[in-house]
Amino acid sequence: MAKGLLLKAQKRDKSGTKQASKLREQGKIPAIVYGRKKAPVAIALDKHEFVEGLHHGNRLMEVQIDGQNETILVKEVQYDHLSRDVVHADLMRVSATQTVTVEVPIEVKGTAKGAAEGGVITVHFSKLEVECKVTEIPESLVVSVKEMAVGDTVHAKDIALPAGVKLVSAPEALVVSCSIVAEVITTEEVEAAAPAVPEVLTEKKVEEGAEEAAEGAAKPEKKAEKEKKPEKKAEKEKKAE
Repeated sequence: MAKGLLLKAQKRDKSGTKQASKLREQGKIPAIVYGRKKAPVAIALDKHEFVEGLHHGNRLMEVQIDGQNETILVKEVQYDHLSRDVVHADLMRVSATQTVTVEVPIEVKGTAKGAAEGGVITVHFSKLEVECKVTEIPESLVVSVKEMAVGDTVHAKDIALPAGVKLVSAPEALVVSCSIVAEVITTEEVEAAAPAVPEVLTEKKVEEGAEEAAEGAAKPEKKAEKEKKPEKKAEKEKKAE
């Protein structure tokens, strides 16, 4: 891990969204320094210097405030909604011999041999939590996937850690896997492949069918009644005579 980066900071007398926006327009980053039973101090850092330090793997830095140097650990960095620009930083005061718990990024290297079988590498965790001295924080934890075949997995406990670094994350946590990605099937394809479903004869349809049958049976009777009406009429006329 790179060491020795010294950043000059200015105390911030004002806080709030408007003040923070003004600082960013001036090429500065609002930050807060806290820890070691001292009062938190709001500061402003040079954006270029701070971001360059992060890109070079600096997590441990020296910050000069009012002529006094403090050793700090970059505990949290906040980015904008596009995850590109740093908008705020939380800096924790530490001593060179202090043990801390930090998150270290996972760095996947190599091409899995399972790729030849259609296997795809999936990274389930981008960081692991570890415990170590502030001077021994690794820049990243490397995971080689070259020997991974389809169905192989790497758990947190399988990742080699540098000397003096202890795993804090759950040992059984799945970090990397190699698997065949299931083919995405559209709704139209599912419907086309599905067999035709026979119509279910519901109780309502049964009743409707019974009514239709009853009406059909009643029609001949009505027809017979119509045919009998002329005969009855002839009988009445005969009696009248």
